[in-house]
Amino acid sequence: MAQVAFDHVSKIYPDGTRAVNDMNLDIRDGEFMVLVGPSGCGKTTALRMIAGLEEISEGVLKIGERVVNHVPSRDRDIAMVFQSYALYPHLSVYENIAFGLRLKKMPKDEIDRRVQQAAKLLGLEEFLKRKPRALSGGQRQRVAMGRAIVREPQAFLMDEPLSNLDAKLRVQMRAEIARLQDDLGVTTVYVTHDQVEAMTMGDRVAVMRKGELQQVADPQTLYDHPVNLFVGGFIGSPAMNMLEATIQRSNGDLFATVGSQKIELGEETTSQRPDLHTYDGRKVIIGIRPEDLEDTALEPGAPATRTLTGKLELREALGAEIMAHFSIEATAAQTDETRELARDAGAAEDQQQIGVEAGKTIVVGRFGARSRVQEGDVVHAVVDTRSLHFFDPETGLGIYDSAN
Repeated sequence: MAQVAFDHVSKIYPDGTRAVNDMNLDIRDGEFMVLVGPSGCGKTTALRMIAGLEEISEGVLKIGERVVNHVPSRDRDIAMVFQSYALYPHLSVYENIAFGLRLKKMPKDEIDRRVQQAAKLLGLEEFLKRKPRALSGGQRQRVAMGRAIVREPQAFLMDEPLSNLDAKLRVQMRAEIARLQDDLGVTTVYVTHDQVEAMTMGDRVAVMRKGELQQVADPQTLYDHPVNLFVGGFIGSPAMNMLEATIQRSNGDLFATVGSQKIELGEETTSQRPDLHTYDGRKVIIGIRPEDLEDTALEPGAPATRTLTGKLELREALGAEIMAHFSIEATAAQTDETRELARDAGAAEDQQQIGVEAGKTIVVGRFGARSRVQEGDVVHAVVDTRSLHFFDPETGLGIYDSAN
């Protein structure tokens, strides 16, 4: 096992494109680090630089105490698991797992010990004589994992290993890989586009955008305290609602004016984000997570000063909850970050395309299953103001406490 350290590492292609720019990241010994971000953000390039499959243009990359900038891939003592499994179709499961060890001319009894141990860990014991074509997608992925495990490397590198699996199997394999990594304690760098995968698997998560690290933190910190608009919008499913707002003071209290409606922020909110006081009379971007909106009918006594009212455009009943898409008189935040997030999510930037009137914006709330709201109804949604997020519209940075 070993730590992996990026020290001002960049990857610049011949045409001048900086796929990774000035990356500084310390991955601890035994840590499960997830690199996540939209397509083209540089996460796979960063992984391939660790693997030795991409040359490093600038900076220093270390695995353990050794600088590996010019060390061939085969000599880096890492094992990689690819999206495609890359199994040999003519070899049995046993032979696929043992292949790398045989290349190293390891003794037969040691090969057998390692293969049997990996097969037991991965539940593959009864499949060792089968060929890959006789296996399911999940079983093939386990074989690819087994081939990496038997190497007993200093680090595992995984490049979107679950993207070829169906949704149910992905959930199962997420849990299995996380458990396996915890059992083995091997430093693991895992690349994914799926932020749910990142949040559920990583000890820490590194969010990337346009070749640059945006924030590196444990999953809960990313969710509760995003450093900027991009991280706030990327982390969370469904995505955070992003609206233009103005901070205003009335009778000593701060309010966020969203369109024609006002949300009272309260002492608990402003004490967590004291810099909001400096935005009195100024525009901000307010971020509201769907789970922080609830049907007021399910929240008796909810103050009218902390509600948003709109018209229900779409009701998605999911059994345990209802996704309520309602339109309000407000302006959706339009920045480079929000446009990029919308493109990545495949969302319509112009909400008129989905039947929303001009001057109105769709807000998504995650309502309790007992909500009786129906399409066309007027919706009153109480806002959990303690969990609101605020961003500077010019810098995109989160508004917290500049003194810290």
